[in-house]
Amino acid sequence: MIIKPRTRGFICTTAHPTGCAAQVQEQINYVKEHPSIQGPRNVLVIGASAGYGLASRIVAAFGAGANTVGIYRHSESKAGRTSSAGWYNSAAFEQAAQQAGLKSYSVTGDAFSAETKAKAIELIRKELGQVDLVVYSVASARRTDPVTGETSNSVLKPLGGTYTNKTVNFHSGEVTSISIEPATEQETKETVAVMGGDDWQQWIDALREGGVLADGATTISYSYIGSQITQAIYREGTIGQAKDHLEATAKSLNEQLSSNGGRAFVTVSKALVTQSSSAIPVVPLYISALYKVMKEKGIHEGCIEQTYRLFSERLYAGGEVPVDAEGRIRIDDWELREDVQAEVASLWEAVTTENIEQLTDLAGYRKEFFQLFGFETDGVDYEADVEPQVDVPNVI
Repeated sequence: MIIKPRTRGFICTTAHPTGCAAQVQEQINYVKEHPSIQGPRNVLVIGASAGYGLASRIVAAFGAGANTVGIYRHSESKAGRTSSAGWYNSAAFEQAAQQAGLKSYSVTGDAFSAETKAKAIELIRKELGQVDLVVYSVASARRTDPVTGETSNSVLKPLGGTYTNKTVNFHSGEVTSISIEPATEQETKETVAVMGGDDWQQWIDALREGGVLADGATTISYSYIGSQITQAIYREGTIGQAKDHLEATAKSLNEQLSSNGGRAFVTVSKALVTQSSSAIPVVPLYISALYKVMKEKGIHEGCIEQTYRLFSERLYAGGEVPVDAEGRIRIDDWELREDVQAEVASLWEAVTTENIEQLTDLAGYRKEFFQLFGFETDGVDYEADVEPQVDVPNVI
């Protein structure tokens, strides 16, 4: 079939297998073009099919030569419908890893479930013995707790009062004002349950109890802080409460693992175009302005550049890992430079529907959004007939 992008709000309901494969290969090539990393040997990535999870798997495998296990949702194509971009990304990664002689396995299912954890532990025990790096990179709007059976839904809302600011329809370029009502106490509680550190803790507990977490193992999870522009809707809102819980979990895990030489960190990354960030009001407009400034200064990074820098200059550089006063690894340092934020703030004040294409990198934002789903990739013939059914090797 000839596959074209079909959008509904901040999601694309189709994905292109050839485009996804090409983008995965681009990330692999980037890593292979840089110095190798003396890093982990066996890696578990929970939430491995896109974004920072996929980038972590690529850097571990092709930068450090590690064997990997990826956890993500099952999504094969059906009649008239494509698979998800994550499925196509994973298929391309698995094929490349096996061609490179690396052990690589996929466990598909709900990362929050006890069943998926048990499947992963059994696979690790059988094929790898133990893992020495666990990357937790799950983004989801809903979670059913396997212990309590309670289902929670996350919301993106401010706390304490109505929030009003600029936002953009990144498809049309229309800049408008948006007002968002504050979250209730229950909505905040559920957002923390979904996006906080509880499931990360459950994964580490299960891996330790299953005997498949190596002594001296490292575990990381990704977070974001951002600028003053996005504080009210992000870090000071419901999602910020969840990130606070995630960071508290990292400190607790670090204490638990340190007795065996292990360590746990939250990594604070920069703002990037992801399916999750596209759903947050205000954020796409902020990212469009940020991209403009960082590209002009020559300091823009995507997921793969950020993750390679994390592994090579922070986690596995030798010696103590540099952290901030809260124990977090910061790779958002270039985004939050004073000169960068001053210029972004100036653009923010001036931007309107009429001048957004000139003042910001909205075109770059749109391109990266569609690239999340395998579209707008250089060298791909999008008029060609392609097979939407793609098998993932070694999938369980």
